[in-house]
Amino acid sequence: MKGQSLSLDQFIESSKGDLEKKIIDMISDKQIVSILEGGKRLRPLLAHLSFKACTQGNETHNQYQKALEGGVVIELAHAASLVHDDIIDNDTERRGKPSFFVKEGIANAILTGHKMLVAGFNIALRHGQKVAKLYVESWNQIVNGELDEVTFNEKDLNKLKKTSTKSQIFEAYYKIIDLKTAVLFSSACKAGAMQANMSGDIIKVFADYGREIGIAYQLADDLVDLANGEMIESVILPLLNRIENKTNKIKTYDKKEIKKKFAKNKDKIQELYIEEIQKHIKSAEELGKSDLIPSSPYKDLLTDAPSYIINRMLKGINVTI
Repeated sequence: MKGQSLSLDQFIESSKGDLEKKIIDMISDKQIVSILEGGKRLRPLLAHLSFKACTQGNETHNQYQKALEGGVVIELAHAASLVHDDIIDNDTERRGKPSFFVKEGIANAILTGHKMLVAGFNIALRHGQKVAKLYVESWNQIVNGELDEVTFNEKDLNKLKKTSTKSQIFEAYYKIIDLKTAVLFSSACKAGAMQANMSGDIIKVFADYGREIGIAYQLADDLVDLANGEMIESVILPLLNRIENKTNKIKTYDKKEIKKKFAKNKDKIQELYIEEIQKHIKSAEELGKSDLIPSSPYKDLLTDAPSYIINRMLKGINVTI
């Protein structure tokens, strides 16, 4: 596709096919393979797009294969986090099938998740110290994000209830999103640029680009959960108080009361989510247009990708950004 115009659909189809082949070539553990099955490969695809945008599609065969290996690393880390998340959240279904811990037991799931992380780190080591360091730092931030969410308690909720502005509420919300979700999107795009031998300011552009998409993605994911009846008390409660202009009105951690008020204000909450999602999509689009990124059909796709990704997420609830 060198020098040719291409659509995001074409890029995704081609790149995902190459990535699937690389996963099969590199991963022999049957349990890990089963965990990886059915994934959207969104994070490694963003890494691959970042790589291509840096090389303008003029990379060598060996560089391309190495970039695909980097995608496998990202997918291993992401899938391992999902295995552990399902245990923590007691989510019994993943990608339309029973979660791995349901099928194989908690102990097996924890240890298999660790094996996936080790496998990813071993591949990262072959790509050099910088890539390996990025892998370790990213995983550390993800774990800290999970810990923040797990240890979120009523004391934190009461503190958050006292925030009175929308920006303060979402700022607190983003602290969890950034570490739990956005960091891997950011690291994926950063890794893609690093695989293309980029350095300096352009690396930061791609890191910020990925982070903005990651924040928008998690907001969209949460909006879908809310539309499907799931509660996210840590943000819904202060948003409800903000909407009703009654700061600290809800004084107890009462899920029944929260759900009742959420049903009453559902449309307004959706509007707030959409407003925030649009803000981060726009920011990602602007970063994708940076003059530091060389012109190519792949650079054009950087601008198309944010809204494309988020709209696919929101399609199930008939929302378009």
